[in-house]
Amino acid sequence: MSTFDDPFDADRRLSRSGCVCGQHGSAAEHDAALTPRCEPAPTEEQRYEGVVASAVMRAMFPKDAARRAFLKSVGASTALAAISQFFPLQAATEVFAQAGTPEKKDLKVGFIPITCATPIIMAAPLGFYSKYGLNVEVVKTAGWAVIRDKTINKEYDAAHMLAPMPIAISLGLGANAIPFTVPAIENINGQGITLAMKHKDKRNPKDWKGMKFAIPFDYSMHNYLLRYYLAEHGLDPDTDVQLRSVPPPEMVANLRADNIDGFLAPDNICQRAIYDGVGFLHILSKEIWDGHPCCTFAASREFITQSPNSFAALTRAIVDATAYASKAENRKQIAEAIAPANYINAPVTVLEQVLTGTYADGLGGIKTDPRRVDFDPFPWQSFAVWMLTQMKRWGQIKGDVDYKSVAEQVFLATDTAKVMKEMGLTPPASSYKSFSVMGKAFDAAKPDDYLASFKIRKSS
Repeated sequence: MSTFDDPFDADRRLSRSGCVCGQHGSAAEHDAALTPRCEPAPTEEQRYEGVVASAVMRAMFPKDAARRAFLKSVGASTALAAISQFFPLQAATEVFAQAGTPEKKDLKVGFIPITCATPIIMAAPLGFYSKYGLNVEVVKTAGWAVIRDKTINKEYDAAHMLAPMPIAISLGLGANAIPFTVPAIENINGQGITLAMKHKDKRNPKDWKGMKFAIPFDYSMHNYLLRYYLAEHGLDPDTDVQLRSVPPPEMVANLRADNIDGFLAPDNICQRAIYDGVGFLHILSKEIWDGHPCCTFAASREFITQSPNSFAALTRAIVDATAYASKAENRKQIAEAIAPANYINAPVTVLEQVLTGTYADGLGGIKTDPRRVDFDPFPWQSFAVWMLTQMKRWGQIKGDVDYKSVAEQVFLATDTAKVMKEMGLTPPASSYKSFSVMGKAFDAAKPDDYLASFKIRKSS
């Protein structure tokens, strides 16, 4: 069942079936969702009422068939009225809204200007932070090392970080170890490999030997996915190509200047290269691993300890914004909200192509994939275990790794599940799930076996 399905919708199946993207009850509903529409935003009181009523409805009717039959027989309005007779919805709404006053309301959250940060950015102009009693300044930042340093130095209360960064910071990779956490994933999918136009005849990665590629940061999914992709095609990423860390906003200029041959980067960077006519999209990252995490909302353990209510309010705001971003009908509005110079500073057309999934590929084609980028906040701990295997595979971690312990200390699945339940959402029953990367199954319970199965890896 989708985290963000509406239990009061009698036509909504709460299981992940019915259409190609798994988010709709039928193919017709899926197609309709691709046509964006604007609706008045609910008031803060209506949002809280909806959260509480949704939680009660899910608890009363955990089985899809019973819930749908009930709603079809009496209607949503009558159902809500009936529930109100037996459960004090108004009182519960007031308690929910007033619980946990933030210790610190004025907060700074750093971000890199890429679509991966969509929930963090849009939560400011669209009012999600203020809804939870916070005055948040989202601060545009030049690069990932700056994000890391400013968050460690407490200039930022929390930050947009690449998913592996809080793991690396917690393990002391490249700096002193400081406990950091991931309460929410910012986006899934949403990246791509873009090549310079001069390489449009080099679609086979085996022909890429000697080429120069940019990645945003060493501790990034971009680095691990590109290395994985190259290695699966027989290239050693440490000897057969050159990998350079380049801040995402500088990648297109470097491609235009012929400093690099391509990059694995966030989709708005890929799409900007296409928009400017200097590159084409070779492959979407979801074609390597569909549903992979990319960026996160991250905070230090110290911030959580000192300001637990502020942290909880921030997490609620991010989860709420993520729920809004997950719906196709909201994507055009979001593109307009995050396009200005103080946010992503990109043409709305570029951001719409990324967020709606209808885009030019740079080779004269128009493609449609509504899950080119998607948004699901749950911090699966199996994601963290996979990242740790790749850190060890490429020599970033030496010696033994307690995969499970690190994953569960950094990725706060239990805490996030609690917050989601309080918001009337349904988190997954487990914090681990299986998945495949380029057809190779990953079992988080056997990380060493997975690591040992790779022929191309850095020598220990």
